Amino acid sequence: MSMQFFRKLPIPQEVKEMFPISAELAAIRETHIAEIKDILAGRDNRFLMIIGPCSADSEDPVLEYITRLREVQEKVKDKILIIPRIYTGKPRTTGDGYKGLLHQPDPHAKPDMYKGIVAIRKLHLRALQETGFSCADEMLYPENHRYLSDLLAYVAIGARSVENQQHRLTASGIDEPVGMKNPTSGDLHVMMNSLVAAQHSHTFLYRGWEVQSSGNPYAHAILRGFVNEQGQSQPNYHFEDLNYLSEMYLAQGLQNPAVIIDTNHANSGKKYLEQVRIAKEVLHSCRHSDAVRKLVKGLMVESYLVDGAQSPDGNCYGQSITDPCLGWDKTERLLLEMADIL
Repeated sequence: MSMQFFRKLPIPQEVKEMFPISAELAAIRETHIAEIKDILAGRDNRFLMIIGPCSADSEDPVLEYITRLREVQEKVKDKILIIPRIYTGKPRTTGDGYKGLLHQPDPHAKPDMYKGIVAIRKLHLRALQETGFSCADEMLYPENHRYLSDLLAYVAIGARSVENQQHRLTASGIDEPVGMKNPTSGDLHVMMNSLVAAQHSHTFLYRGWEVQSSGNPYAHAILRGFVNEQGQSQPNYHFEDLNYLSEMYLAQGLQNPAVIIDTNHANSGKKYLEQVRIAKEVLHSCRHSDAVRKLVKGLMVESYLVDGAQSPDGNCYGQSITDPCLGWDKTERLLLEMADIL
């Protein structure tokens, strides 16, 4: 037998009962979601900053990082709404390597899915309890969304998942705004088709149930660059790219046209220090076109306590064990400078 059924894991409802969210915290989350939706719909002119580690690999440094973000949020609250990234699953191009907190709650130990489910629930819950932030996570596995569905304020669907039917249909049935990235090939028509699917209602199979979704009018685009046939990173955050996307939105007639610019990945060629320059170039483009400013609702930035990255076997507190990230000093400076520009 090629696949062994190791143990039965608790269903989401059981894990939610083990680590419940209070009515007060649920209200904070609902307020945060409403603010994000207002920005995406153009009812609020603030800028979204979806910012945090490439992968949330350890509870203590992630919470320290988010606590620092809370202090900055108070300084920039009139111009920027911060959504901390707590990405608990890590997509792997070949399937090998560290797959995130869900798979491996201790990066130095063997995978343990039960402990991983508990770890991701506790981390998102602690972030909300201790900082008042309802955070973002990537929907790497649609069936696992329910473990966090009452805690998240924002969901991202990655470049390798955006063509997948189950991701698209699940996105159509959740309350949080969903950002859908362009695929690694860079084909924007694929991304736009995903947005159409996410904004429409569907009947489908989910976690053993026949379900019907109502459609998610706040599903929107994320531009993250792409890789050409020669394996070279190609950006798609420039003024011309944003104009082209604006025209595509007009042609599709989608609700709440919006785009978030991912400043890392193929847009930066994974040169993490370029994120600062890219962020400022996007703001420059917004100043030169009302249509672009109306479309661009924010940025996605990979940032942690310490600059760069280390191997999963490393022990540098607050440094990424996946893609390299901006360190804290550069992050704080970027947020304050952006608020001044805005």
